[in-house]
Amino acid sequence: MENFIFKNETKIIFGKGTENTVGKEILKYGKKVMFHYGGGSIKKSGLYEKIMKSLNESGLTVFELGGVKPNPLLGLVREGIKICRENDIDFILSAGGGSVIDSAKTIAMGVNYEGDIWDFFEGRAKLESAIPTGVILTIPAAGSESSVVTVITNEEGLIKRGFHSSMLLPKFAILNPELTFTLPVFQIACGAADILAHTFERYFTQSKNVDLTDRMCEGLMKSVIFNSKIAINSKDNYDAMAELMWASTIAHNGILGTGRTEDWASHKFGHELSALYGITHGASLAVMFPAWMKYVYKYNIERFAQFAVRVFNIDADFNDKERLALAGIKELENFFKEIGLPTTLKELSVPSDNFELMASKAVVRGTIGNFVKINKEDAVKIFELAK
Repeated sequence: MENFIFKNETKIIFGKGTENTVGKEILKYGKKVMFHYGGGSIKKSGLYEKIMKSLNESGLTVFELGGVKPNPLLGLVREGIKICRENDIDFILSAGGGSVIDSAKTIAMGVNYEGDIWDFFEGRAKLESAIPTGVILTIPAAGSESSVVTVITNEEGLIKRGFHSSMLLPKFAILNPELTFTLPVFQIACGAADILAHTFERYFTQSKNVDLTDRMCEGLMKSVIFNSKIAINSKDNYDAMAELMWASTIAHNGILGTGRTEDWASHKFGHELSALYGITHGASLAVMFPAWMKYVYKYNIERFAQFAVRVFNIDADFNDKERLALAGIKELENFFKEIGLPTTLKELSVPSDNFELMASKAVVRGTIGNFVKINKEDAVKIFELAK
């Protein structure tokens, strides 16, 4: 196990009706709030009215900014920064999934920064401060509700990049599984893939003697696989959605990566697909992760064999570890297919013409990944495996 520091200050408020407490939570940080959300889903579901009621009853002054799209855009972030500056906003509340939360985090980064917000994503600036944010989660997927990460797409050049800082941790995250009942089945499936991918990025490591976090990862993966099937067939199953919602948070709040080196190459591939083709993040990961696995498994067959045995219950007496490793990857693909996700780029209508371009953008700052260092040539081959 490697040295580590773990600190996560996000207050988790979990359970039925918890969204009604949001006003009181925000009052601890100020009186002026920007309420940030996506399209019309929170208005159709009635969540918007509940939130506004709580904010108004707490005497908060509310400014709104809707319109966040999947794979959130830099243009709307700049608009949010302008609103916050002009109105001396104390706090940003986001209601939605990872895209809305990431947009809110990025706005929070830019309010006190005199330069352009994209400077942070290009490595030209160091974050010194961010105004506080809070979350009402409606989609169990990205885990941004309790993570140090934000990911934004710059429309100019279709560049999707992430930024990490402990200053981005939301002050609180309200998790009511009832708020997920109106989700389309495809979004539930993409969310499951996203949760698993966050776990994979930590699980597939070359770090030694990490049995505790191995088993934490494996337990979470097994739970997500089990409960996502239930949730897809019964969207108002509170217990299954509760498991997925909590798994979303745990998979990305840092605890599963303690004492081990993480990878994150597959997320880079997924980001390029989302930036260029607008593909839902979870769907891109369902395609790219198995392809990455097929390319790198020989660099630690023992770990991939362990994955097959512990997560998919493949018979450990199957002595050929390479065949075990490949069987585990195949079972993962079968699971994605079972819940209605694509497993090839062809299913996403992604042509091979842009493999070189996506590979170049993925490694623009140098090799990616830690399980195996991936260069441009490797990246092209992984896209080829995914087609």
